[in-house]
Amino acid sequence: MSVSEQMEIIKRGAVEILIESELEEKLRISVEKGIPLKIKTGFDPTAPDLHLGHTVLIHKMRQLQQLGHEINFLIGDFTGMIGDPTGKSETRKALTREDVLSNAETYKEQVFKILDPDKTRIVFNSTWLNDLGSGGMIALASKYTVARMLERDDFHKRFNSRQPISIHEFLYPLVQGYDSVALQSDLELGGTDQKFNLLMGRELQREWGQSPQCVLTMPLLEGVDGVNKMSKSLGNYIGINETGDEIFGKIMSISDELMIRYYELLSDMTLAELERLKASLKDNGIHPMEVKKSLGREIVARFHGHAAARNAEENFVKRFRDNEIPAEMPQLNVTAADAPVLLVKAMADSGVTKSNGEGRRAVDQGGVKLNGEKVSDPNQELSAPGEYIVQIGRRRFARIIIS
Repeated sequence: MSVSEQMEIIKRGAVEILIESELEEKLRISVEKGIPLKIKTGFDPTAPDLHLGHTVLIHKMRQLQQLGHEINFLIGDFTGMIGDPTGKSETRKALTREDVLSNAETYKEQVFKILDPDKTRIVFNSTWLNDLGSGGMIALASKYTVARMLERDDFHKRFNSRQPISIHEFLYPLVQGYDSVALQSDLELGGTDQKFNLLMGRELQREWGQSPQCVLTMPLLEGVDGVNKMSKSLGNYIGINETGDEIFGKIMSISDELMIRYYELLSDMTLAELERLKASLKDNGIHPMEVKKSLGREIVARFHGHAAARNAEENFVKRFRDNEIPAEMPQLNVTAADAPVLLVKAMADSGVTKSNGEGRRAVDQGGVKLNGEKVSDPNQELSAPGEYIVQIGRRRFARIIIS
């Protein structure tokens, strides 16, 4: 593709490109010489499972891969043991080497549900960082000042509030930046919260006499609540290893506005197709529920195959439409650590009842169903992870998700 055609795809959904003119020049040379750009994206294996929020970057990598560029999926097995201080108000607990390696193996399995394994380089930053040694680490630390490190927002806040900052936390952005030197990266991708770390790569590449990489930041994807960043701790996530039914059901629960954002950041739909879809929704030419189903099918098929996507849709239709259960309803997310939760309290917390007492009276009157089954015990608790649909009377519904 031409430089302009590639830039249109690269900019899709992106928040910022630094520096855009430099990236265009790199692409121009790439097109003229037939040499792909070296693309870098790093993930610290701090947890075993990925969710759709993580895949925003991986999906962008896939687009660049389809443009013919070299994809370096960097697993931060070294940096993961330091712990990324980004956005943290206190020092993070370091992971063990065993935890990091175990999580790294699951990452390798999951990313190939999106990326082409034959065209993806999986690299571990311990490969070069272990060999750096104490002398190399001291030399690396000499490339940046404490004053500039404290310009970083989270460090600045912690310093001013006299919260402890461990010396090893200063090393994190330095070693992440050194990854770009080791890989001779042309372009690094990251979330908007990673901007400081990404720009460090540019600084260090200059120190090593390399052409500085460009930086592309992607937005942090909101979870199914439509408010907070997708996070397992908040219970508003869609895990890529969840069942097809779970993924499809959660996608159907998102708002119409959030649906378009998911299309832009996660779908393989072209920009032209996306614009036609938006126009059709605006003109009421297509019902939002049908558009949401299409998104659900695409996402489930990506991780579980087309047969699973068809089954998930059929199960959803049978469960919701045949029982006249609406796709949109109040939702309460409960973490497994807070379970078990009293059903009547969950009903009140979701807003479907005004109080625990109202919920108890509804149960006593036989007016409450849980996943289609009548509830008879006002002290019933929900403990197992999963999705629960509560119905009160004919028209009041709430979704409770324990994860």
